[in-house]
Amino acid sequence: MNNPLVSIIMGSDSDLPVVQDAGKILEEFGVSYETHVISAHRNPQGLATYVQTATQKGIKVFIAAAGGAAHLPGVIAGLTFLPVIGIPIHTKSLEGLDSLFSIVQMPAGVPVATVAINGAKNAGLLAIQILALSDKALQEKFIVYKSKMKEVVEKKSEELQKIGIQNYLEKMKK
Repeated sequence: MNNPLVSIIMGSDSDLPVVQDAGKILEEFGVSYETHVISAHRNPQGLATYVQTATQKGIKVFIAAAGGAAHLPGVIAGLTFLPVIGIPIHTKSLEGLDSLFSIVQMPAGVPVATVAINGAKNAGLLAIQILALSDKALQEKFIVYKSKMKEVVEKKSEELQKIGIQNYLEKMKK
């Protein structure tokens, strides 16, 4: 792939099993990205240096995954003018509500778009939509993607109507 357009950053490598879904959807659309582990708490200077030089590499969107106190997306947003998408990571103690609340409660002037807890695929899709504003080919790919989702739902509805609720539920169990 070309120079990265999206930077995916996580505060800990334990977030990678969730975060990989953002990378997969970016790859599906042919969007170049890079992935880093940079903690806002354990390496604040390294994070600041990376974020402040990312535009020189062509980065256009940040995706930041964080659990617990979940400061990473907000710190990134405080360091850049680029859009930041936060992925709250599910935690054992509060099931990700702590992460979600930390990310969505950003102060005025420091916005972070936030997806669902562990919603990495949607973070990737949102990054694609942002990039598609200035990329007609990517815009067309996204339109096709949405059209395919619509077709899948319509086929499921048709089958449900055809075979009935009980048979459909049985088929889902298989």
